[in-house]
Amino acid sequence: MITSIRLKWGVLAGILMSLTAGLHAQESGEVWKQEVERKIDVLTKELEKSKLGPAAEPVYQSKYGFAPAAAKVYHVGRGVSLGGYGEMVLREFDNERDNGTASGSRRELDFVRAILYTGYKFNDKILFNSELEFEHGSTANSSTAQTPRGEVSVEFAYLDFMVSKPLGLRAGMVLVPMGFVNELHEPTVFHGAVRPSVEQNLIPTTWRENGAGIHGEIGPFSYRSYVMAGLQATPAGGVSGFSASSGLRGGRSRGAKSFAEDIAWVGRVDYDGLPGTVVGGSLYTGQAGQNATVSNREVDAPVTLWEAHGQAEYRGLELRALYAQGTVGDAALINQGMATACTSGTCSVGERLFGGYTQLAYNVLSVLHASQYLAPFVRYERYDTQQKVPAGYTKSAANSRTEYTVGLTYKPIQQVVIKGEWQDLDNQAGTGVNQVNLALGYIF
Repeated sequence: MITSIRLKWGVLAGILMSLTAGLHAQESGEVWKQEVERKIDVLTKELEKSKLGPAAEPVYQSKYGFAPAAAKVYHVGRGVSLGGYGEMVLREFDNERDNGTASGSRRELDFVRAILYTGYKFNDKILFNSELEFEHGSTANSSTAQTPRGEVSVEFAYLDFMVSKPLGLRAGMVLVPMGFVNELHEPTVFHGAVRPSVEQNLIPTTWRENGAGIHGEIGPFSYRSYVMAGLQATPAGGVSGFSASSGLRGGRSRGAKSFAEDIAWVGRVDYDGLPGTVVGGSLYTGQAGQNATVSNREVDAPVTLWEAHGQAEYRGLELRALYAQGTVGDAALINQGMATACTSGTCSVGERLFGGYTQLAYNVLSVLHASQYLAPFVRYERYDTQQKVPAGYTKSAANSRTEYTVGLTYKPIQQVVIKGEWQDLDNQAGTGVNQVNLALGYIF
């Protein structure tokens, strides 16, 4: 109200000043009139902008561990916030594997995700934020395993109690704060038509769970720390459990009637005290047995996963690196408790798994100070979901993988991205299938 009054008086003051200036300068009536109209128009626009507030110019800026569109609720004064993102990907696979055998893969065009963010800011201290996800252009996953269709799910839904900048309380379904992409997974904020393999098979993106914890910013440091329902190592209640090829990924309950007999803790710290640079790490630890028994023995399945990451940007040059390593206890019991029991051979869950990648990109338009963005990039990944297996089992060479990705990212505006890439996907068994991917993405 006070701001509006001040702006109205500003309009009147501007008109009076224009009148005085016009008389003293003895300008012609027409020139003087045009100048007055111009000043009135500028001041009127400022007044309208003050009334509309954040709705006039949406803010797309990451905050408190959320990507730009997901963080919109933090930038509104009060009330409803809407946002979202989407991405469509075309995949063209080679006809042959690296060993010369037929790949059997077909070209695929998939509307991978259509996302709606809804939030509500009750006041300066309390807000709600959520993400509703439609995957693969459908609402059911009732078809055969060979042609899986989509699903609808809640990616996150939580209440934030902003006690102060150093301390916030968060509870609900939350994103596990590990790596780069699990929290910042909007298509405009990472290079590549598809997400890095290390951040899918080592850090099982997108990983979310029901829990509660704290977060905040203290000087150049930011942190998040949650207690949540643990992973689920063996199949039950619609959860498939751990596996040899995708590690912990199948152990996510996605917040759907999560077994909470075993609780886990995850914490993350980042430092951004140097301009354009972020370095940090995270740690997840907890048991994943959820009171399951195999061969009359209770499965504890202690899991520890940690990662270290860093990124730097300087004059259009972008560098990103991440390394992750995990351990799984009771792997032999987990193997026996699989849907198809694994008692020998290469089907074992890894007792130890590791992976990492480095990525380099350069915005070639930065030298022109252009608003558009065009960056060639290259990424190297190395990971193994069976770095170590229990006695009596054998590692599968197919799970020791090395991948090279070369691509291009173009943003005509901040909220729209077009990406293309070529991937050389190798493994020690020689069964890798190279591919070319194209992607279209947006946020709003």
